[in-house]
Amino acid sequence: MNKLKAQDQEVKQLLLDVEKLAQFKKILSDMKSAYTVVMRGYTTVRDISKGDFNLHKVFLDGLMAVSPVVRNYKKTADIVSMQLNTLREYKAAFNRFKASNMFQPDEVLYIGRVYNNLLDASLKNLSDLTTVVTAGRLRMSDAERLSVIDRLYDDSLDKLSFLRSFNNNTSVLALQRRRQLREVRTVEGLYGRSNP
Repeated sequence: MNKLKAQDQEVKQLLLDVEKLAQFKKILSDMKSAYTVVMRGYTTVRDISKGDFNLHKVFLDGLMAVSPVVRNYKKTADIVSMQLNTLREYKAAFNRFKASNMFQPDEVLYIGRVYNNLLDASLKNLSDLTTVVTAGRLRMSDAERLSVIDRLYDDSLDKLSFLRSFNNNTSVLALQRRRQLREVRTVEGLYGRSNP
């Protein structure tokens, strides 16, 4: 009877382990998908910034059927530049925040989610921009195209401003925590760590 009960417990534990393994596989799959999206976007933006990406081929060939007014609109290049700045600034700040050891793991995860959401929205703006300025994708007048570019410009500027504000606020929090930690260590050094 005890042997049957022990085997029953082993079977239940095995079923639980299999269920946990399935959950872990799902989590890993989701993480891999998110990582792939982020890396694909990062690689595209990085290639653009390095000049390795044939920017002329993607944009200029497609712009040939688009009027010169739209093709030469300054805000188009400004949007791409803002996206590159967003990517550079978020990566530098995120690495700095992780290395600071001033944030708990769940806080680092939260910061990462904020950055991932921002990156996803930025990549959507780049995709929308490419669609608007590429001939044969949309039937739009120049005024409509310029209006969409203006909206994407404003949204990109908002995202970059949000990123800078978020980074600034997070940096201030890290500095406050570092200062508090130094104060605690100073007090501990003055009074000793042991309590009477």
